[in-house]
Amino acid sequence: MTRPVLWSIAGNDSGGGAGLSADARAAEGCAVHLCPVVASITAQNSLGVQQVVPVAPEVLEAQIAALADDLRPAVIKTGLIGSVEGLAVLVRWLDRLDADGGPRVRLVIDPVLGASAGGAAFADAALIDAYRACLLPRADLITPNRREAARLLGVPESVALAEVPGQAAALRALGVGAVCITGGDSPDGADALDWLDTPHARGWLSLPRLGVRHTHGTGCTFATTAAAAMARGFVAADALVLAKMATAAGLAVGHAAGQGVGPVGFDAGFAADPRWLPQLGCDETLPDSRVSPPPWPSGLYAIVDSVAQAEPLFAAAEPLLCAVQLRIKRAVHATLDDTVFAEVVQAQIHRALALQAAQPAGARPVLVINDHHALVLDAIDAGRLDPAALALHLGQEDVLALGTVGRRRLAAAQARGLRLGVSSHSLWELCRAAALSPSYIACGPVWATTTKDMPWHPQGLHNLRWWAAMSPVPVVGIGGLLERGQVEAVAATGAACACLVRALVTWPGEVEPVTRRLAEAETAWRRGVAGGGAKASIGWPQPSLDG
Repeated sequence: MTRPVLWSIAGNDSGGGAGLSADARAAEGCAVHLCPVVASITAQNSLGVQQVVPVAPEVLEAQIAALADDLRPAVIKTGLIGSVEGLAVLVRWLDRLDADGGPRVRLVIDPVLGASAGGAAFADAALIDAYRACLLPRADLITPNRREAARLLGVPESVALAEVPGQAAALRALGVGAVCITGGDSPDGADALDWLDTPHARGWLSLPRLGVRHTHGTGCTFATTAAAAMARGFVAADALVLAKMATAAGLAVGHAAGQGVGPVGFDAGFAADPRWLPQLGCDETLPDSRVSPPPWPSGLYAIVDSVAQAEPLFAAAEPLLCAVQLRIKRAVHATLDDTVFAEVVQAQIHRALALQAAQPAGARPVLVINDHHALVLDAIDAGRLDPAALALHLGQEDVLALGTVGRRRLAAAQARGLRLGVSSHSLWELCRAAALSPSYIACGPVWATTTKDMPWHPQGLHNLRWWAAMSPVPVVGIGGLLERGQVEAVAATGAACACLVRALVTWPGEVEPVTRRLAEAETAWRRGVAGGGAKASIGWPQPSLDG
């Protein structure tokens, strides 16, 4: 099959706004094949729900049995189930699918327990108990709104943002693989927030709130897009980024139908529209990237392990680099104690700054310090380093390790001119990096690399092109660039920089290899920029982790 199969076991909405109607719109827009399984029939319109009738268990059984013989799913998404008996049928089939020897079927639960427009109740206490005992422990992802999360936990609905992360953690403690509690506003009301708690990432996912009226089917659209993305191979954290994007784009194209709230639409081009890329906060900090970052140049970006390696790069007869990163690894200096190692790092930074200052004005590459954020920020605070003279590059782990106080210090240094670069390897990392007001975001590894052991698949030129088109700041392509043709290809994607690491290693017996390679790479870069021209449609990104 050319499209992954997604089962949606949910309710039929006679008004055409939510339930299987919304699921069908989202699945088609996400290019997955939807099998709509009717678990409940509703009598409703745009003003509310008048009646909910669960289908007979044997009817639900027959629908699922027919699909199991021919259209085995990659993912099952549930919506309105409506009865304990229907939930029991689903659980039996989940167990059968797990035991049949095929690929594992993942489960996404949108726990539809009531209508936001009011009307008939969808779930009684017995059904809530069955969710907790039988279905939640099997779920790879659940996407309740705040009211539904509270009902599943048997606690009052959260009235403050600070309560939501704890409720998500409590749901995961019931055996749920990943949770996204949807709905909520930032304190100033400007942003729409969803809290995600997954094995890979947790934090507030944020986009500017849209002042629209037609919101019927928002939860269905969100959950179905997440399920479709998981069927296409994305891990839950990345699938939730795509779900947030699709839902925002759908709200923007909602339409009136009836006298009440009309349905959200579905914009199949959402994944290629940078307006919908959300931001992801660190831990429980709300994302906020409203400060304009210092600018970033374009061209070749070199990474070296010491100032000794940097000297010939700075000494080139003409400016060939826009940036030089000093990556001093602690493991190389393992015999030194922390105090002596800090002195070594400071000495190399100051020596590198002297090399930079010796370059002609207007042709000086940016000096980038990799990691060592505490040392750099301390030196800036003490007046020993000019923040405008250099940049700091951080990995995602370093960003989280800074903590709230460290990130405030970093933001203060950025306000004084410090340029920040942040690594990213996946959609949620791109969203987190974007929230930090960086001057650039690194995308990698573009090709397989041996400089670092990592779980990520090579991004390839397709994802690099996607990053370059979607990122709010310039993108640096890094990882596996060894040949001139690769440099040219990176330039043609629209990336701001091509990063060279192993390509600059000097081998015994070589004569002036670095300057020669740099000149050849710079020619390739210019050729790629000139040939970039019309960019191909970027479509969806490709997964960078096994889903």
